[in-house]
Parts: sequence; structure tokens; C-alpha cells
Amino acid sequence: MGLSLKERFGRRFEEELRFFKGMVDQPKKVGAIVPTSGVTSRRMASIIDPQSGLPVLELGPGTGCITKAILERGVRPEAVTAIEYSTDFYHQLLCSYPGVNFINGDAFDLNVTLGEQKHQMFDCVISAVPMLNFPMASRINLLDNLLNRIPAGRPVIQISYGPVSPIVAQPHLYKIRHFDFVLRNIPPAQLWTYTRY
Repeated sequence: MGLSLKERFGRRFEEELRFFKGMVDQPKKVGAIVPTSGVTSRRMASIIDPQSGLPVLELGPGTGCITKAILERGVRPEAVTAIEYSTDFYHQLLCSYPGVNFINGDAFDLNVTLGEQKHQMFDCVISAVPMLNFPMASRINLLDNLLNRIPAGRPVIQISYGPVSPIVAQPHLYKIRHFDFVLRNIPPAQLWTYTRY
């Protein structure tokens, strides 16, 4: 039986309250003013190839909106590895999405954070890391690291709120493509993909 309208609003309010608390406590680690919308989350998850046989890597799941869309795409919970920097979000995610491999750690230090999974290949990467809060050199290094963990031609998708790609062009390292502009998100979201051939 589905949730009542009151229960759905209550759950959404609790999610936004947790998100706001995370933004206040760690402003450099939270990139938006409210959680990612369902429309945006589904667009980001649409890049997954559920038939690839490879797990999906998610960065910055926050309250789990994108994680939910990944699971709805047909990915088994145990085939999702999601790295969350905020310990508060991490503990809530463990309760909300049982079976998903959540890791409380730093996406910018992947070898340490992934631990035993550091040599794992992934189908793709879905990232909500607030890239604009970090130096460009760190962004480029993270992207290069991520592209080494997925097959050639498979994408890293990144959400951002600026008018241009949050990672500068490096044609010798990767190809940038504007994937979508989602108005039904607060604030409106730009989606970018990065691939290496």
C-alpha cells in the first residue's frame, strides 16, 4: 500500500531538513539548497547500462534521491557503491537503502576510500560532488581518476549549477558533452558527461 499524501510530505520535509542541516554544518560539501529533484535524478541515472554486468559508482548521494533513481533503473543494491562525505547523511542512507554499499569517505581520495574496491571497474560514475567548491586542479585530477575506473567510452555524469562545465576542457584527456538542462530542479541543474576513448 502506498504512502498517504501526508506521509509523503512528512518524509520530503524530513529529507529537506536533513539536507539543510548538512548544508549549514558543511557548506563546502553540499552543493545545492535542496535535494536533487526526481526528474534530475532519473536523467542522471539514465546513463547506466543495466546489462553491463558492472557496478555503478555514485559520488555524493546526500539524502539518496539519485540512489533511488539508480535502483529504479534496475541496478541491484549490492551493485551500487556510493561515497558520501557527510557522516550524518551516511548513517541515514544506510537506513534508507539497505544493501547498497555506502562508504563514508572522501571522493577526492578514491584509493583509500574505496579500500578493497580500489581496483574495481564500474559501468559509469554518477556524481553530485559540488565541484565548484574545489580548486580546478582537484576537479581535473578527480575526473581523470574516475575515467580510469570505467571502460573507454562510458561516461562520468556530473550535476552542476553554473552555466559552463565545472571541469575545463582537456581534449587530450577527455571529451565533454552537455547532457541536459533541467528546469525542474532547485536551482535549475546543468548535467555534463565526460568520456575517454
